Amino acid sequence: MIDTLIAGLIHGNAYALIAVGITLIFGVTNVINFAHGAVFAFGSIFAWWLIAELGLSLWTTIVVVVAVSGLLGFVINIVAVRPLSRGPAVAALLATVAAGMIIENLVQMIFGPETRPFPTVLPTNNWQIGGVRFGTSDVVMLAITIVVMAALAGFLKYGRYGLAIRATAQDPDAALQMGIPVPRVQNLAFIIASGLGGLAGIFVGLYNSNISPTSGTIAGMSGFVAATIGGLGSIPGAVIGGFVLGIIEAVGIYQFGDGYRDLITFGVLIALLVLKPGGLLGRAPSIASEPLTGTFLGAGRQIRVQWWQAAAVFVVVGLGVPLVSNSYGLVVGTQIIAYAIIAVSMTLVAGSAGQLTIGQAGPIAIGAYTSAILTISYEWPFLAAVAAAALTAAIVSSVLAAPLWRLNGHYVAIATLGIGVVTVGIIRNWESVTRGSYGLFGIPAPRIFGYEFSTAADLFRLDLVFLAVTVAVVVAIQRSHLGTVLRSVGSDEVAARSSGVRVRDYKALAFAISAVFAGIGGALLGHQYSYIDPTVFNLGLSLLVVTIIVLGGTGSPYGAILGSVVLIGVPELFRLAPEVRILLYGVILLLIIRFRPQGIWTRRDRVSATV
Repeated sequence: MIDTLIAGLIHGNAYALIAVGITLIFGVTNVINFAHGAVFAFGSIFAWWLIAELGLSLWTTIVVVVAVSGLLGFVINIVAVRPLSRGPAVAALLATVAAGMIIENLVQMIFGPETRPFPTVLPTNNWQIGGVRFGTSDVVMLAITIVVMAALAGFLKYGRYGLAIRATAQDPDAALQMGIPVPRVQNLAFIIASGLGGLAGIFVGLYNSNISPTSGTIAGMSGFVAATIGGLGSIPGAVIGGFVLGIIEAVGIYQFGDGYRDLITFGVLIALLVLKPGGLLGRAPSIASEPLTGTFLGAGRQIRVQWWQAAAVFVVVGLGVPLVSNSYGLVVGTQIIAYAIIAVSMTLVAGSAGQLTIGQAGPIAIGAYTSAILTISYEWPFLAAVAAAALTAAIVSSVLAAPLWRLNGHYVAIATLGIGVVTVGIIRNWESVTRGSYGLFGIPAPRIFGYEFSTAADLFRLDLVFLAVTVAVVVAIQRSHLGTVLRSVGSDEVAARSSGVRVRDYKALAFAISAVFAGIGGALLGHQYSYIDPTVFNLGLSLLVVTIIVLGGTGSPYGAILGSVVLIGVPELFRLAPEVRILLYGVILLLIIRFRPQGIWTRRDRVSATV
């Protein structure tokens, strides 16, 4: 058990370095930097290249990696965060998501996507105390962390710019009025934080002996969980949170196995957000409105579409596309439709209710697995299985998310991300039902009233019918009294609450309706693929859906369809490699947020005045 605790301290050491960077940036900019994990992965891969390919020493490598990682953080701030400093925090949050996509996939394109061994520059198993073995690398890692943290603490307490960072974190406007160069301070915060992220990448490479350019997502999220445990904005809390999370993970993995890592990490996140949102040393968040409430994402009017126009387009597409497209094009079209169903339903949450959620992979996975299991193991009819998938996705997601609506701001978005990861983690470990990591094979083609939809054209038309129903239901809700209430919540939550609107209940209802159609979309994807496994339902899937609705316009069902066509159809038809495709998603998301945040299926509001 002692060796388990030591392993937890070593992992906690790396988590603490990542968490300090996250909390430093959050304290100065009030932005959760989702690109921090990508900087961590870059640090580990870059260090491998410097040591293995150029033959540099470990100490020279540390200096170079910290410097270059810091420069990368500076670029992230200049390109993604600072241009949106006058906008709501969610704008910069989404921009860092896009920056993370770009960095991670550029690293894969430059260095290759494969996992590789990290050079053994220090012994990793040469010492023993009692029955516990550890290495020089572990001692060096802990020593460097102690020195770095002590230096950072001294800098923040006594250094001129350290004091400026603390003042900016406390009140940026007051700091600016007192003559503190806030933009320069924010640059420095990103440089320091990213340098620490790159340093953590080296340490984790030393400890794990293997590194991957895709490791940044989980490492970044683990760092965020650690920062949340300690209290976002508290540097001592980030250090404590890192070691606490490391020990909890190590003990949990010792008891249950490594397959439960995600369940443990994000289960801790959800529990903490619900029980003590402020963390161990932080303050509970006090946010007057939600991230998307009355923000730039709603700064436009939807392009109106009459029902007969939409019906005519659906008929033309259903009849014409199968005539002019080959089998591959129809397969791509079917994928476009499935993602469009999911994105259209999210307009009720993100567009109408003004609440960002980034955990849709959860209900999508529930829908896919429910329909697959019912049709494979119990031979349910297709329509009954899809209906059960929709209902199960809504019920399970709503039950898991029920405590979250007590939270405010982007904490809800982060919590929904945690729920999505936990849901997929349960699916992965429920092997007796889901077959775990092996996945489900032989998902049958849809059959309705004895007719089997086995060809690409049949599946395309069937999914198009589901999309038409989804659009009809969502548009009907938007034009109903319920839609009016949801829009009041999204426009001004404080005013809606003052008028007696039960804001949390309506957000939960919008989330449940969205989960219904996410479950349907997941079921349709499962029957199209005929095989699913937990790796399909990852964080990238959730971020892709968010990108689709931001591209089209968060409140527009037709914009969501257009966004799905652009983001799913264009890369597939050009047959771009997966890393190029995700790179394209990141670039599009960053450009949309920066230059057309209201989406492409909206008109800009024009305010005119008469004198």
